[in-house]
Amino acid sequence: MARLANLETEYPVLDSTVRNFCASHGIFSAAFAEQNNSSERLKEGIAQVLSIIDDMHQPWLNGMELLEDAKRNKHVFPTGIQGIDLLLGGGIRVGQLTELVGPSSSGKTQVCLRTASNVARNHLVLYLDTGNSFSPQRIAYFLGKTINPSSAQAKNQFLQKVMSNISCHSVFDIFAMFDVLHQLESYLRCQDGRGGCQMRLLIVDSISSLISPVLGSSSTQGRALMTSAGYLLKKLAHQHNLAVLIINHTVGGEGGYSKPALGDSWKCIPHSRLFLSCDRGSNNYNVSILRHPSMASGKAARFVI
Repeated sequence: MARLANLETEYPVLDSTVRNFCASHGIFSAAFAEQNNSSERLKEGIAQVLSIIDDMHQPWLNGMELLEDAKRNKHVFPTGIQGIDLLLGGGIRVGQLTELVGPSSSGKTQVCLRTASNVARNHLVLYLDTGNSFSPQRIAYFLGKTINPSSAQAKNQFLQKVMSNISCHSVFDIFAMFDVLHQLESYLRCQDGRGGCQMRLLIVDSISSLISPVLGSSSTQGRALMTSAGYLLKKLAHQHNLAVLIINHTVGGEGGYSKPALGDSWKCIPHSRLFLSCDRGSNNYNVSILRHPSMASGKAARFVI
């Protein structure tokens, strides 16, 4: 009953007496306590446990309720890159997990940095950096291209505001990422319903560099960690109206063609998958849809960063 012990501070009724009684009797309902002439204190504690469990599980929704939820909560955030925003109907979806796939130097990190600079104008952004790819200088460059303040002072104030809205954490293994994501979940619970500037974008650059090392053996533990990471990211996105943008690299496939890394077990986790590539010797990039909840696969566009 270790998890119940962690709740005692918030719910004093869940004291050691309640926890020991539940553990020894395998209680799953208050009716059991009624049948065994348990004290009112125990009945109250069991009712509190059931209430907490109910709050942790989302109710089932019918199709109409899901449609209304999508209309009400699931908006888009423009990336600031015209070709991508036009292709996606405005930008990346809030409440969903969007994956950027591509080989090295295909523009994945640049798209993330540009998106962070655009969203951070009005919202908080959390950037998880797994390979020292985060570049504040690049974000400042993007901001400098899109603003034309009347004075140098106004420009510096705007730059400071946007940069202060972006938090960057270095994470070098999947367990460190889990720690940060659980801290983020607690933070998001506190911010929900409050006014002011709120966290609305989470970027992981890159998810594959964290997951690939734990997939190296035949053990199922690595795949379990991968699946847990994916569903935690989706849970954060859905429950807290967060846009999640992640990077995945490519590996060799059949016929010499590259394909997204992490295998078939991962490919069903992102809501959207975009494949990026770069024209050799130029600054022209290509993006195509591999997977999207409301758009046909294969649609493509060109863009410049």
